[in-house]
Amino acid sequence: MLELTDGEPTPRGSVERRAAETAAATQVLGLAWRDNLGLPNRSLQADLVARRGLAEVFRLTRPGVILAPYWEDAHPDHVAASRLVDDARFWSKLTRTDMAGDPFWPPRLYHYFSIHLRIHPRPSFVFDISDHIDTKMRAIDCYESQVIEGRSTEFPTLLDDIRDRSRYWGWTIGQSYGEPLISREEIGVGAFEAIC
Repeated sequence: MLELTDGEPTPRGSVERRAAETAAATQVLGLAWRDNLGLPNRSLQADLVARRGLAEVFRLTRPGVILAPYWEDAHPDHVAASRLVDDARFWSKLTRTDMAGDPFWPPRLYHYFSIHLRIHPRPSFVFDISDHIDTKMRAIDCYESQVIEGRSTEFPTLLDDIRDRSRYWGWTIGQSYGEPLISREEIGVGAFEAIC
């Protein structure tokens, strides 16, 4: 997992606290690898320096799937991150460059939906996360300074909202919980059973 920024400054966090929260969430998720590109939070730009840095990560790690924020969002950093991922994905395949790593085109790019813009997303597919909802919620809960402190404790809390959205998307596919994702590209399926 790669983050673009450290998420600071925030109203109740600090660089040290966010790092501790990230370490706790990493453990909950059981991630083998997690890094941070160190780009500026609140002023993220899809500029050439950021594009190169992210493209090099793609070339070196060779991900089969990239998850990035949806390109339409009220949060400017999320919009910039979406654009940056698109641009870096293209650059990662370039030849005749001094970028680290061999040329590589990440085969799949899916966008997830944030909660900053009140729209009804039209996902390309909904992934069944029923077996993983508790892990998802425990990982989010690790970011106490961002999702718990300073927020209403009255029902529904932010954590209730997140779980309820997952419950809604699960309902749309006949499962307990789901995660909607969208792709600008067509999604190939190799067996009929994959869509049943």
